[in-house]
Amino acid sequence: MPSTLSGLRQLVADGAVYGSPLTAFAVTPGLRDWYQDDDIEELEYAATMEAARSSLRALDDDPAVPRRRVVLAADVPDSSVTIRDDRDRGVVEIGIPVTLDRIAAAHVDDPEAEGIIAAAAAAMLAADLGDPDAQDRVDDAEGLGLSWYASQELPILIEMI
Repeated sequence: MPSTLSGLRQLVADGAVYGSPLTAFAVTPGLRDWYQDDDIEELEYAATMEAARSSLRALDDDPAVPRRRVVLAADVPDSSVTIRDDRDRGVVEIGIPVTLDRIAAAHVDDPEAEGIIAAAAAAMLAADLGDPDAQDRVDDAEGLGLSWYASQELPILIEMI
């Protein structure tokens, strides 16, 4: 699930991510067709990168939040998930609140990445519309790794921000 640091802070405070439905990314038929790989770890990584790109869009919508992408890895029942490859590859909708106990981990940019992420978030719309210079800035962000935090580390991570 794409998020931001303010979304992560809200998750820790509220104990859940609310919304109906919640947009997330997963290994879907559309993602498999696009990525053309049968390695589940590679496919899961591709879904994570799609969520990270969506996090850039969320950052562009909220100029007050620190410029760091956040992707939440969650385990939810299949019955609560609707595949929406018609919206974009790998898109799913989750029809239930995602409680903190369903969060397996968070993937978060390191503080040193904020300049690159800020430039990419500002360029996201232009990149979506085909601007090659803007796409270069987005590519720079997508070349950065995300740090992994276990769900029990999230309160500590929030305190450090």
